[in-house]
Amino acid sequence: MSSSTVDPADPVFQLHQGGKLAVASTVPLNSREDLSLAYTPGVARVCAAIAADPRHADDYTWAGHTVAVVTDGSAVLGLGNIGPHAALPVMEGKAVLFKQFGGVDAVPICLNTQDVDEIVAAVRALAPSFGGINLEDISAPRCFEVERRLDEALDIPVFHDDQHGTAIVVLAALRNAAVLLSRKLGDLRVAISGAGAAGVAVTKMLVAGGVNPDQVVVCDSRGIIGPHREGLTSAKAELAELTNGSGRRGDVAEALRGADVLIGVSGGQIPEAAVAGMAPGGIVFALANPTPEVQPEVAARHVAVVATGRSDHPNQINNVLAFPGVFRGALDARATRVTDGMKVAAADAIAGVVADSLTPEAIVPSPLDPRVAPAVAEAVAEAARRGGVTR
Repeated sequence: MSSSTVDPADPVFQLHQGGKLAVASTVPLNSREDLSLAYTPGVARVCAAIAADPRHADDYTWAGHTVAVVTDGSAVLGLGNIGPHAALPVMEGKAVLFKQFGGVDAVPICLNTQDVDEIVAAVRALAPSFGGINLEDISAPRCFEVERRLDEALDIPVFHDDQHGTAIVVLAALRNAAVLLSRKLGDLRVAISGAGAAGVAVTKMLVAGGVNPDQVVVCDSRGIIGPHREGLTSAKAELAELTNGSGRRGDVAEALRGADVLIGVSGGQIPEAAVAGMAPGGIVFALANPTPEVQPEVAARHVAVVATGRSDHPNQINNVLAFPGVFRGALDARATRVTDGMKVAAADAIAGVVADSLTPEAIVPSPLDPRVAPAVAEAVAEAARRGGVTR
């Protein structure tokens, strides 16, 4: 049966029947007095107080604990540009994860436009109803501009999870892998395969976390990125200035020659011979899902630590380790944005959960570990206060 065919007997379709979310009241509506408090006339007093001081909305509406999960359906999972209607099950799922792991209420919003100006205008218009904006599955390079413009325009956190959620968990995993192998982040030579949304964010996150940018080489489908390349997008041009201090040129095999770390965020397959060219005792994070850039059993022949994006292999680099706690902490602190310091704090907190029990098969916590989101939330909230980005 085709994966695009509806099968009512399939447990997946049965679970999704009617959607995965519903609205539930938090107050009783059993009497005339209940009605007068929850709606008219009582609600008018709350409205008047918020009109006099909009900060009260954090305390007396759902905005203080609710985020919008916003997509245009242009880069959904491994499905690509499937549009807003087909993206809705994924956004519902994201909202369920927010609630389950972070105690954050979330509303899926799928926009019927892929125009940057229209996306920005729509989210700006919706923003008063929410305490944060989680951008999801918006294709590069448009996602960079959408996030930048919304971050500048709004006084609530804006976070593109495909970029920063991945990057936070990668930094956490690399911190622990380095500790396990008695290495220092600043000494590692890192090759990153992929220069889309995740590749750009991972590169910047690793540098913010202590990796030497001169020791980082980023590749796209045309090979190593550097000042020698013409026709780069603005995001790739920034990578060319930031990384590749030795001026390497060539393909991914050249990038991996002598490298300590491979981080795959591209989906493109990497030959075993290229992995074999890495330095001994290396680290491979092959994060494309469902098909990693290098199969784990192949990578394990040549390196000491392997991670993937899949749940059926050890060391799953899963965004759910990051985004529920990041938003919980940002909302708790009433942060106006998500800073690099807050992201690094989140990575440190994730790494710290399993710091006392590291093995090559367990450098990050399980996505189901109940310790993760509270630890991340506390670290992020403290970093927000320390960074002076709270209301």
